[in-house]
Amino acid sequence: MLRPTGRTTKAIADGGPEGGTRPAKSGSCARGGGLAFPRSAPRAQQPVTSIADLRRDYAHATLNEGDVAADPIAQFTRWFDEAVKAEVLEPNAMTLATATPDGAPSARVVLVKGVDERGFAFYTDYRSRKGEELAANPRAALVFYWGELERQVRVVGPVSRVSTAESERYYRSRPLKSRLGAWASEQSRVLPSRAPLEARMQELTERHADGDPPLPAHWGGFRVAPTEVEFWQGRRSRLHDRLRYRRGEGGRWVIERLSP
Repeated sequence: MLRPTGRTTKAIADGGPEGGTRPAKSGSCARGGGLAFPRSAPRAQQPVTSIADLRRDYAHATLNEGDVAADPIAQFTRWFDEAVKAEVLEPNAMTLATATPDGAPSARVVLVKGVDERGFAFYTDYRSRKGEELAANPRAALVFYWGELERQVRVVGPVSRVSTAESERYYRSRPLKSRLGAWASEQSRVLPSRAPLEARMQELTERHADGDPPLPAHWGGFRVAPTEVEFWQGRRSRLHDRLRYRRGEGGRWVIERLSP
């Protein structure tokens, strides 16, 4: 359960420059003209602060072993529901990290579309960079970040494709233009311009005027089956709460506190 220790702090504004550039001094005008040109290029104002100086203290809640569920999926569901109630922007957004067989990593933000005892499911073009990397090296890491609640969740585990039936059900639930987009885009491939993509989308729109494009063979879901799930709650003075669930003997979940 949550144990509030203070009111949620407002987000810190960025440290970018304020006010643009200093006014330029005017030089002499050319005869017959009315424009004055600066003698030298204007200098940008120094930033209010540096990136290294941007920080905030966390004081929204605590995370204790006695308050969490015995199963990480149940605990994730509890936190996810609280993120939805807090009106976090896109609470199902997560960073998905993959890697090539030789260890070259890549990461991107995607949307989780299903969470149950089997794991975390998302959908994509199997021909995309992440699709190809997962086919060659079927392991991934996920990170959910809910800044308004000063929380994040990390997930690590092996990845497998969901069944065709599951992909079909989800595909059918998508808006028509999103279904057509799965056909129009060869995700991660180089395009000479946007024009061919728009033309392909128009062609598909006309071809499937009945509004019923089939599921593409190259498109579907992946599921990350967690072997480790960490729940992170921001605390004061960078002494954050970190509780990790990991698979122990017999497949049972072991809960451990990690040093911040």
